[in-house]
Amino acid sequence: MISRRSFLAKGSVLLCGAGLCSRVSATTVFSNANKFPLVISTWNHGMAANEAAWNILKKGGHSLDAVEAGVRVPEADPNVITVGKGGIPDASGKVTLDACIMDEKGRAGSVTYLQHIKHPVSVARLVMEKTPHVMLSGKGALKFALDNGFEKEKLLTKARKAEWKKWKKEQSEFSNRINIENVTEDNHDTIGMLAIDEEGRISGACTTSGMGYKMPGRVGDSPIIGAGLFVDGEVGGATATGSGELVMKTLGSFLVVEFMRQGKSPKKACEESVRRIARKIPDYEKHQIGYIALNTKGEYGSFCMQPGFNYAVKTAEKTELVEAEAWFKKL
Repeated sequence: MISRRSFLAKGSVLLCGAGLCSRVSATTVFSNANKFPLVISTWNHGMAANEAAWNILKKGGHSLDAVEAGVRVPEADPNVITVGKGGIPDASGKVTLDACIMDEKGRAGSVTYLQHIKHPVSVARLVMEKTPHVMLSGKGALKFALDNGFEKEKLLTKARKAEWKKWKKEQSEFSNRINIENVTEDNHDTIGMLAIDEEGRISGACTTSGMGYKMPGRVGDSPIIGAGLFVDGEVGGATATGSGELVMKTLGSFLVVEFMRQGKSPKKACEESVRRIARKIPDYEKHQIGYIALNTKGEYGSFCMQPGFNYAVKTAEKTELVEAEAWFKKL
């Protein structure tokens, strides 16, 4: 598998839009002020996800519909091994999914430890719209999905099953130590998406199969409002990827939005949230964390812990994949 570090040259990316290609520096200050709509999402599988979201946004659709449609693309793609069908299973061989969704009004829905359902983000949206709750988990989330017309299907593909069997054979025992060696860029790349529509409404979604070969029952930051995703219609939104335990301990996405509320740019807000982890969490240097953020002006930005994190951007003028500036690159 081609790693992102070999796919992208450090510090720059290839920008392709309207038939033009150019290099974009990771340190570029991005501003798309008052040019709506716009959608951003984590990792290179965000490129295809953004296209699906854009099909809704360009027709004047609501950003909530756009982010749901967008992240459903990697959820359904068995070649994306960290989201939905085809996701890496837990240590027991079960694919368990987490997702959440949130709109500009503060409405939110979430599901955790959901099995057998390919599109957890859509179940999360129904939790938001049809229940008085924010989060449903495990068997309760599955029953709710089935009661609302979702169909059970096998999420563990032959390829992932073969890899899991090989992994299991090689393990003398399962270790719950989380570090940069077992949380690689190929098994933690949650997709988080933020969109602003032509009326200035911001929504976000986040969906994942979680850390590869995680301890059974483990739930990361992705379905937790304020950790993996947070949106405030008066300020903006943020979403996270990487070692979820560190994001949960600092309520990372909420923190990004609060920094933007204080007047910081999206990129600076993301950087300050990474800095908070570096100040507060032991062994932070062994982890990867990536944040993306979008404010109500249409400005967006990102920052990460380790080099190698990229995010996708789609506007009427451009489609691009940007490599985020990293904390360890700055030191």
